[in-house]
Amino acid sequence: MKSLRLILSNPRYFAPAWVFASLNIWFGTWAIYIPTVKENLGIDKSQLGIAIFFLSLGVFTVFPVAARIINWLGVGRATWYGVLLCSFTALLPLVATNYYSLMGSLFLFGASNGLTDISMNTLVTELEKEDKQNFMSAAHGFFSLGGVLAGLGSFLIVYIGNPALHMAIVVFAVLLINYLLHKNYFHITAAPVEKEPFSLKLFKPLLVIGIVSFMVMGGEGAIVDWSGLFLKEISLAPEALWGTGFLAFSVTMTTGRFLGDSISQKIGSVKIVALGSLVATAGYMAVLSTYTFLAIIGFGLIGLGFSVIIPELFRIGGNVKGIESSQGVAFIAGTGYAGFLAAPPILGFLADRYSLMTSFMVLLACVIIVLLATRILRNSRG
Repeated sequence: MKSLRLILSNPRYFAPAWVFASLNIWFGTWAIYIPTVKENLGIDKSQLGIAIFFLSLGVFTVFPVAARIINWLGVGRATWYGVLLCSFTALLPLVATNYYSLMGSLFLFGASNGLTDISMNTLVTELEKEDKQNFMSAAHGFFSLGGVLAGLGSFLIVYIGNPALHMAIVVFAVLLINYLLHKNYFHITAAPVEKEPFSLKLFKPLLVIGIVSFMVMGGEGAIVDWSGLFLKEISLAPEALWGTGFLAFSVTMTTGRFLGDSISQKIGSVKIVALGSLVATAGYMAVLSTYTFLAIIGFGLIGLGFSVIIPELFRIGGNVKGIESSQGVAFIAGTGYAGFLAAPPILGFLADRYSLMTSFMVLLACVIIVLLATRILRNSRG
């Protein structure tokens, strides 16, 4: 909890942490109104799926150029400009008047999200280097907290009754806080890095981190989409418990991220990734027991294990020797996001062809591979 106290007591750290929360508040508020947008525009599920694909396309489009933009503007300026862009583009999908304007607005919203995501992670990496303070994991905890705040905002739907107005209120409140705080990081630029010519030895640790990121974020996406179905069809849980797997996962994910920095400072980044993968392995084994309450506990353990891995990967990726922090962060973000998007449909195919148990056995195998990959990371950093 040391890093959480650090964030709450010092605006230098609270400012970037609030950007993390802001990103998920904007996205979560949009997600609340997806069914409403579908109904208002009179589109079917397949058209909605294509429109949401454009959001992902916007994210992926900006990833290859994000590092150049961040280095050109400076990481502090890039983060603030990303906040401004998200504040504007978050409104667009909710004022779209037809299907094509929805696709265009989601593309712009996705691109703004992608730039802000990479900028804020690079910013925290640079602050950690400069101040010798670990708070990356707690900053990601604020991202999770942003989703909780967006979810609580859903209670306003019946009182506001207008999606665009709801988002406008959210944007105004979130942007105002960001405006008051952005002076704490606006001037920050990335420390110069002595670049080295490309070599497999230099790229190897980054490639391994990317693979780990793909698998862990893929696991996150799978839990979001499939935990309820697992409890319903495999564990035969009563309807009241179908959502408890995801709830347990989300609560332990948020809690673990607020605790992760202190543990990381004591044992190091690679060891905490190994520890997280061990905890997640135990979680998957509990889920695969199929007993309802053991499965719910298992989902909680998976959330706890995963909670510390992704923040550490950004920290490691931002400190790879001979590679600029923005490039390392962009690579980790790109591979992780690809896993988050790709894993659910792949696992859905396996579940349809074989069984949902098979899909979760594959997820268990992936987290074991993550554990083995930490040995490679330890050797490459040693």
